[in-house]
Amino acid sequence: MTETLDILWQTLNSGLPILLLHFLTTLALLVVGIGGYALITPYHERDLIRQGNAAAGLTLGGAWVALAIPLAATLATSGVWLDILLWGSVAVLIQLLTFGVFVLLFRDLRAAIESGNVAAAALLVGVQVAVALLNAGAMAG
Repeated sequence: MTETLDILWQTLNSGLPILLLHFLTTLALLVVGIGGYALITPYHERDLIRQGNAAAGLTLGGAWVALAIPLAATLATSGVWLDILLWGSVAVLIQLLTFGVFVLLFRDLRAAIESGNVAAAALLVGVQVAVALLNAGAMAG
């Protein structure tokens, strides 16, 4: 029994630092991605959310999920920290570009979100999540 516990302890000691490094790197990429998203949105979601705007809450929540999906795929398929950093950064850029293209195509997005248009928010989230799934598939492939 002691031998088994020693093996488990050694495994934990060798694996936990790597797990934490990979997880914290991915978490940092997620936070940086959300920061980039906040910078390029034509509206101030946090202010709108404080005012009870459901559309803004939906778009910001959708952005978190859409960024996390390809990052999770990168994390799951890469065993090397630099790989996670590189491809995670690419995944974040793809997601931010997706939002940028959506804003260009949907010219009234700012007014729609600021007025609480949940249908417009749901469309944006749907597009972001669809691209995130494709992005994750490409990252995993």
